[in-house]
Amino acid sequence: MSEEPRFRLQGVTCSYGGTPAVHDVTMDIPAGGVTAFIGPSGCGKSTILRSLNRMNDVVPGFSLTGKVLLDGQDVYAKHADPVRLRRRVGMVFQRSNPFPSSIFDNVAYGPRLHERLSPAQLALRVEEALRAAALWDEVKDRLHVQASMLSGGQQQRLCIARALAVRPEVLLFDEPASALDPISTARVEELVLELGRSLTVVIVTHNLQQATRVADRTAFFLLGRLVEYGPTIQLFTAPQNSQTEAYVSGRFG
Repeated sequence: MSEEPRFRLQGVTCSYGGTPAVHDVTMDIPAGGVTAFIGPSGCGKSTILRSLNRMNDVVPGFSLTGKVLLDGQDVYAKHADPVRLRRRVGMVFQRSNPFPSSIFDNVAYGPRLHERLSPAQLALRVEEALRAAALWDEVKDRLHVQASMLSGGQQQRLCIARALAVRPEVLLFDEPASALDPISTARVEELVLELGRSLTVVIVTHNLQQATRVADRTAFFLLGRLVEYGPTIQLFTAPQNSQTEAYVSGRFG
């Protein structure tokens, strides 16, 4: 892994309608591997996740102070381009949201929008993304079927393929398996682990066991504040903060 952090958050405070939801978060997220955000509902972990690619910008009344640096560049600087940022930093949401079109067109959407590829190049890009999302073998003979015909777990992997098709450097997951059955959840977790070998992956999860299975590092948030952040094994087995210990041992949350 690179010594230079992929993301550096410096005193980040996020507010909705002037009311702070996240307070003074400072942390580095290294390049490569998987970082998990854990904490009870409403603790600010999804707000921080969405600040990494400015998805909160679409929320009326949202404001951010402090700095979010990506490879040393402030993503909230006046000259920063949110569209370019979201190409570099993709996102997969809690519930699968395939477009009302074919499997192929779902995955091809981003490359068609941002690049000029020949039909053959586009077909290769779609195959590449579907293979990376561990879905190619299941859909290669029905690429022009409506995406809505896929199972819930397949739809979520399709959304992962759609995010991968523009070749991002970072992939954000906001509770990607919370609506899935155990088998589909296991496949998504395997995929997160695999993607962490080549990309920077950040995942929000309510499932503490999931964090221990997939994450190299874990950050614990409570009441809008970053309480503890470090190697996952250390945070779960020898937490430095009594609030962290109470949460990971199941005494609240």
